[in-house]
This record gives sequence, C-alpha cells and structure tokens, in this order.
Amino acid sequence: MTVLSTETSAPDTEKHILGLYRAHLSKGRATVAELFGSHMEVESSGAWLTTSDGERFLNAGGYGVFLMGARHPLVVEAVARQLHTHPTATRILLEPTVARAAKALLSVVPAGLERVHFALSGAEAVEAGLKLARASGRRRTVAMLGGYHGKTLGALSATAKEVYQKPFRPLLADFTHLPFGDADALRDELAAHPGEVCVILEPVQGEGGVIIPPKGYLRQVEALVRRYEGFLILDEVQSGFGRLGEWWGADIEGIVPDVLLAGKALGGGVAPVSAVVATREAFRPFDLDPYIHTGTFAGQPLLMAAVQGAIRAIEEGGLVTRAMELGARLLPAISEIAHRNLGDLLVEVRGKGLLIGVELAEAGLAGELLIELFNHGVVANHSMNGSSVVRFTPPAVLDEADVRHLLDGFDRATRDLIRNSTTMPEGR
Repeated sequence: MTVLSTETSAPDTEKHILGLYRAHLSKGRATVAELFGSHMEVESSGAWLTTSDGERFLNAGGYGVFLMGARHPLVVEAVARQLHTHPTATRILLEPTVARAAKALLSVVPAGLERVHFALSGAEAVEAGLKLARASGRRRTVAMLGGYHGKTLGALSATAKEVYQKPFRPLLADFTHLPFGDADALRDELAAHPGEVCVILEPVQGEGGVIIPPKGYLRQVEALVRRYEGFLILDEVQSGFGRLGEWWGADIEGIVPDVLLAGKALGGGVAPVSAVVATREAFRPFDLDPYIHTGTFAGQPLLMAAVQGAIRAIEEGGLVTRAMELGARLLPAISEIAHRNLGDLLVEVRGKGLLIGVELAEAGLAGELLIELFNHGVVANHSMNGSSVVRFTPPAVLDEADVRHLLDGFDRATRDLIRNSTTMPEGR
C-alpha cells in the first residue's frame, strides 16, 4: 500500500517517516519502532489494523482505548455528523452535545454520581480530581505503589515510579504511597490524619501489570475513607467503561467514590476524551465558580458526539457482557498456553474481563514476547509500571476467527520466545 503525504506528492515510505520521527519527534520512539520492523500503521477497522505494506494485525493493544474496536460505525456516524455541522463551540453559549453526553454518561455510572467535567486525557482528569480533593480541604494524598495515574505534574506525584518521577522533582508535597491491597496500612494513614486525606487508586492496576486486589478490598477502602472523613478518587481511566466485564470496577464491589475518572475507551476509539464524574458535594467547587478549572477543548461538540456514539455502541452491542464472556474464555486459554510453553520463565497470568496480563521472569523477556507476538500478527502492550508484564486489552468485538488468531499467535509467539530468546534469567 503506497501512502501519499498530505504535504507533498512524495510517498510516505517507512524510511522517510522514521527519519521524520528522529528529526522532529523522538529518537527513542524511532528506536522502538525499529524493534518492530519499522512498520507503519495506516488503516484500522474493528479488531484489525493494516500497515503500509498491506500486512494486517489483530489489535489486542492500544492501552485499553479500543473496547469497541476501531472506527465503530455508530461512533464514526455520530462524529461525522457533528464534524459537518458544528465541531467546535465558543464555550460561551449553550451547546447541546455536551449536555447530552453528560446525561448519557451519568446514566451508566454508579448511582450517586451526578456531575461531570469533561477533559481530553486521563492525566487531565486526574489533575481535576486532585484539585477537587484539595478544594475540599484534603491536602494530603495517598496513592498506591504500582499505581499509574499519568505524567503531568500532579498525576505524576501520584504515579509511584522512580524513573518517571526523578527528572521532575520536586513534585507536589504530601503524597504518600502505600501497598495496593493493604487495608491495614491505609487505615493507619487515614487514622493519623482524619479529615485531611484524599485516596486515589485503581480498582485493577493496569499499567502496574494487571494487579487485582484481594476480594473485598475496595469495600474496605471506601469504608475507611468514610470513617476517617477522607475523599475517594477511583481512577477508572483504563479499567472502566466495560473493560473488566462490568461497566466500572466500582460495580464489582458496589462502591461509590467521591470522584470517578473515565477515559481511553470513552471516546469510542475515535476521539480523545476523559471525564471526571463526581458526587454533588465533591463537585461543589466547580459548581460555585465555572472558571476555576477550565480547558479550551473540554466538552467540545466533536468529542461529545464520540462519547454519545460510544455509549450507544456499548449498549446496543451488549459489549459489557461480551467483554465478560470473552475474558472468561481468553484468560484460561492464555494461561494454559503460557504454562505449557513458557515453563519457569512464566511468573503468572492474571486478568479480569478484557484486561489480561502475562508476567514473565524478566522485563527483557516481556519485550521479546511483544516482538514475537507482532511477528505472528498480534499487537499487545508492555506495562509502564510492571515492565515484566505483557498486557492484552483486546476489543469486545472479537469474533470466533479473531479469538483463534489471538490464541494461535500467542501459542506460536511463546514457542518462538523459548527458541529465540536472548534474555534468560540467571540460573535458568
């Protein structure tokens, strides 16, 4: 497939685009692309993406964005209609798409959440959530070891990873990081500072390597926050919107945070959208002053059309139930293949719904497995806070042939990993 540049009539070859990456974007990102053969993605549809040379790959990656696949017809239709009528608003007058999008989103979140602030990225939503906590008087923040909340300054203060934090210190003050799943440690911290603490955590740590807390942990967290008059932010940017086989991770244990954060799949795989969804009380600072926290492109009509299309696509396609059913099939199948082929190079396979992680004995093995998967037509992701974990976030629109392709690709990739690996743990 020949791709023509929009700027000139010269073809955009892989070599040309790689050179532009090095010259104008990121040399490191160019190096990563070379590890995957410098392929250039140019088209996507459903669960599949196509490269400039015509090769097709099953997209089980995308960092959780493609729950409904790429270019879902209902999302594309809604966005195209808005594009040709009124894509960007003045932010002064009433504008209907943002109001409708808010109503649609509130119809699928836990009861008790009544206010919405839209943004673009997950990190922006985190920043807004932390600001609501600060405005409520909670000046201390507890986040979890292994948690990932983004890389803007406030979000990075909550993201406990040395390599990401070190170049930008000092970060925000009064952040404490506790073990994920340890309710006793959280109780001690909250008891030491009653009425002062905001707790932010994910129901399942995605970038941490698909870490699932003990059963009942989220209920314990909610109860402790209420007992000590804290403020609870549930970061569902990756885990929410059907990814876990429930609309939200909060639904698994029936909790209602002060603030729930949504993103990634919220834009239907078409537009960048995130949201802060809050109780009336938690949202009060934004209610009192509409200019205290704003963004030029927050709630723009084109993006809000995508949100409405995405919610309609999930509801009409039964994609939350489909995510649960596919996950119940894929998790044991991936686990069986991994144990059979990888032996003691495998640490564990874990997952919930369509968020599945394969933990290997070393980070280098995870990188090699990603390349082997790509060589067999499957795109997956590494985990930013769990570098030894290969993560699968396939769409809920997989059909039977797609499932077979994914499992066959994983089977072949794991066997090739053993055969070709240049990274072997010590003593093995």
